[in-house]
Amino acid sequence: MGAGSKSSGRRYLDGQMLVAMPGMVDQRFARSVVYLCAHSEDGAMGIVVNQPSQVRNFPDLLVQLQIIAPQERISLPKETETIQVLQGGPVQTDRGFVLHSSDFFIDNSTLPIDDGVSLTATIDILRAIAAGEGPDRALLALGYAGWDPGQLENEIQHNGWLNCPADPSILFDTDLESKYARALRLIGIDLARLSSAAGHA
Repeated sequence: MGAGSKSSGRRYLDGQMLVAMPGMVDQRFARSVVYLCAHSEDGAMGIVVNQPSQVRNFPDLLVQLQIIAPQERISLPKETETIQVLQGGPVQTDRGFVLHSSDFFIDNSTLPIDDGVSLTATIDILRAIAAGEGPDRALLALGYAGWDPGQLENEIQHNGWLNCPADPSILFDTDLESKYARALRLIGIDLARLSSAAGHA
């Protein structure tokens, strides 16, 4: 409504975390924490960072994508076993997206998002991680969450999401179960009190 470009410029939430409200209508996003990679007048794109995928771990994914043969699993660096594969969202669920620390960069492939966090969605980063040459911290997701122009703003306005600055200790943590409650606490909300207050929604 007549907002000038200065006031509308920082409505964009790239690099923030979205936290689903308990009354979230879309069950695909119930109790989700989403890291927002891109947000503009053209829409938004993010990665759900607290939902496990059906693929158990990174070596399983490498075999599934035929980057390595099953027998090559033994030669992978030990730390690759602990890299979880997450369900990043309902769009392009057959494609891998890696959120990672900014110490890793591939020209024309890596998108710096916020200080300390980047996104790479090419097979090259998977090969680098498999060779022990990847980023210091990484989170691997299959698929992403996408919003059409104005859709995310509308969902936030109708109390579907809360947002807060991203916390790398939540973002890259492997304890998926606690991420939702910890993200709400970051906003200053106690999950137990919020759930009872939102029971009528």
